[in-house]
Amino acid sequence: MLAGADSIDDLGVLRHGGMGKLFTGVRAPSTLGTFLRSFTFGHVRQLDAVNAGLLRNLARRVPGLLAGVETLAFIDVDDTIRQVHGYGKQGAAYGYCGIKGVNAQVATLSSPTCAPVVAAARLRKGNVASGHGAARIVADAMATARAAGATGPVLVRADSAYYRQDLIAATIRAGAWFSVTARMTRTVRRAIATIDEQAWTPIRYPRAVLDADTGSWVSEAFVAEVDFTAFTGHPQKRQMPCRLIVRRIPELNQAAEHGQHQLFQPWRYHAFISNSTLGAVHADELHRDHAVIEQTIAELKDGPLAHAPSAKFTANAAWLAPAVTAFNLLRAAGAAASTRHARARWATLRRHLIEVPARIATRGRRLILHLPTHWPWQTAWQDLWAAATCP
Repeated sequence: MLAGADSIDDLGVLRHGGMGKLFTGVRAPSTLGTFLRSFTFGHVRQLDAVNAGLLRNLARRVPGLLAGVETLAFIDVDDTIRQVHGYGKQGAAYGYCGIKGVNAQVATLSSPTCAPVVAAARLRKGNVASGHGAARIVADAMATARAAGATGPVLVRADSAYYRQDLIAATIRAGAWFSVTARMTRTVRRAIATIDEQAWTPIRYPRAVLDADTGSWVSEAFVAEVDFTAFTGHPQKRQMPCRLIVRRIPELNQAAEHGQHQLFQPWRYHAFISNSTLGAVHADELHRDHAVIEQTIAELKDGPLAHAPSAKFTANAAWLAPAVTAFNLLRAAGAAASTRHARARWATLRRHLIEVPARIATRGRRLILHLPTHWPWQTAWQDLWAAATCP
């Protein structure tokens, strides 16, 4: 997977050329496929436990991997559908986007100064609701984050598909803050309507301009907050008093572009609930950064998750676990190589650190790798080698 394998047949990448001198005990792809199909759900959970321990140890071995999580850490939760074909795939179904596939739920761990790593992942049926099982994955991700060094505040972020009472309750039980996009229900709209016009604060937005005289932003986007009680349809003891933080931007008007002036300015509202103690403007900025998980999912789908390689569901679930292992290992390799590689993407790390042309020589029963001369990533690769081989 580190070398770019995205199917069981591609696992044969270690069986060609001089790989036999570097790696021993490499099995044929068909043997590995049989091995994956022997897995049960319990075996997959054991692999999840291995990944949690691996991330904890990687954080200790490579301090830059999770730099800053001791001050403020983020756990982002989202899911994606991996499209499949054929009628023999267990668990395949048409999900919320109308695509037949299986659903992978992912929780990432990051900080303001480090790239995200995968703290937990689950494979689910294709037609499952996005938020199903989110409380469990948040609890697992929180335990992994604490073990990996996230001793300070942890902010759990999610979109409106995860606007669920069980997710918020699990976050509070774990001692974390939550920042979850609210659905525009009647209760939310009524709460927004109570916000005074003077309470809206202009924020730095893509087209904002800094006023040099006042030092404030002249923007078409504003943020305000109001006290709110979420999930009022539940019994009172399960309702969640929290903050409703709202961002508003002008509603696009096609007629205004043709000279027809508006009688009043309509707005579009984007609201989320939170229990953090951060200021409303700062909380809004951090909540928008939840999109960082989309890049992690895209990198996984550009690599091992390009396919669900087996017809058996538990085999595909077992395939997801080493995909997470490979992702976190490569992220740690980038952090150990250089500051530039610490935030690089999967394809860049693979091209610079893994797919390296080398000539293998044997001298005195020792293997020597002759790496290319005038190679721009020589220093980064040597730093990675030193970090990987030092006691």
